[in-house]
Amino acid sequence: MKMKNLNNFGAWVVMILLVFFFRGDFRLKGGNSSKVYAVEEEFENKNFIEWDDLSVDDDDQNNNTNKGLDLNQRNPSSRVIVVDQNGGGDSLTVQGAVDLVPQQNHLRHKIYILPGIYREKVHVPKSKPYISFIGVENRASETVITWHDKASDKDANGNVLGTFETASVTVESNYFAAREVTFENSVIAIPGTNNMQAVALRLKGDKAWLYRARILGTQDTLLDESGYHYYEECFIQGSVDFIFGNAKSFYQGCILHSVAEGSGAIAANHRDSPDEDSGFSFVHCQISGTGRVLLGRAWGNYSKVAYSFCDLDSIIAPEGWSDWNNTAKERTVDFGEFHCRGKGADRNNRVPWSKSLSSFEALPLLTTQFIDGHQWLLLQRR
Repeated sequence: MKMKNLNNFGAWVVMILLVFFFRGDFRLKGGNSSKVYAVEEEFENKNFIEWDDLSVDDDDQNNNTNKGLDLNQRNPSSRVIVVDQNGGGDSLTVQGAVDLVPQQNHLRHKIYILPGIYREKVHVPKSKPYISFIGVENRASETVITWHDKASDKDANGNVLGTFETASVTVESNYFAAREVTFENSVIAIPGTNNMQAVALRLKGDKAWLYRARILGTQDTLLDESGYHYYEECFIQGSVDFIFGNAKSFYQGCILHSVAEGSGAIAANHRDSPDEDSGFSFVHCQISGTGRVLLGRAWGNYSKVAYSFCDLDSIIAPEGWSDWNNTAKERTVDFGEFHCRGKGADRNNRVPWSKSLSSFEALPLLTTQFIDGHQWLLLQRR
């Protein structure tokens, strides 16, 4: 029997075995506490991101990790920059901390952001790779970087910003990491009003890992612009195209929360050629909120978006997908669903050019292998 025709129990066994074989992200618990400062010293031009890059801990003799940083006991030789708007750290602002990182740095610098509302526009330039934004554990909602630009606003020279330049936080550098920090654009898009796009986070560097980050806005919240990105257990909120761009990104265990008052859409991928290595894969994500929301819209001629094992609330519009008013795209886009659950997962009224993926079609989308994670992600917890 040809493999492409397998649709029985054996095929499922093969798929499950392959998923576990290729995951590359087995979580290890227990063991000795990590030596944050030693890790930073050992690797120059470290072309991967590991769990330690998302952690800030003092050396601990009791084998307890993720306790946070004791500012009074901080290792003076560490590359940890503390942001405290109350004056107790190295910088009052997040941008001030980024500015302290040397140009063309070769070692990981961790910016530890204490809880507070940081009203500022932040830019991490391409010349500063290996930067982490780390908030206090379980206090992401209290650690907020927020700004309020929208597409129709003008810069200091009188030029209209446009959507991309509205970002509250722009990251152009490679190997960026963030944990338990909120990125927000406080503009609330008014339905039927033009030029209300307002980006909270613009991520255009290659290789990034965001863990339990919160990304809040309404229209065009997350500009997932380019590169390979991994979003793990993040909370992403918006109304219209609130995840958009041309990156190749894997979203695992995220909450996608709609605040649409009427119609809306979650994902707008801009893959415009069959040769472009981009697309969005959502796995074990939960969709909730308000409005009548599409799973995705075909921003690009070859847009690629898939939802697998996701919980889809009743807010999902029955048709599921949009060709962006261009029927020619229906022949080239790649929109699929695989074993999703919930009232919004009913495919009886889906547009006929979307796919109910087979197990073998879905397999390359189900793990971090989708973003070549085996080459740059070390997901073991210590």
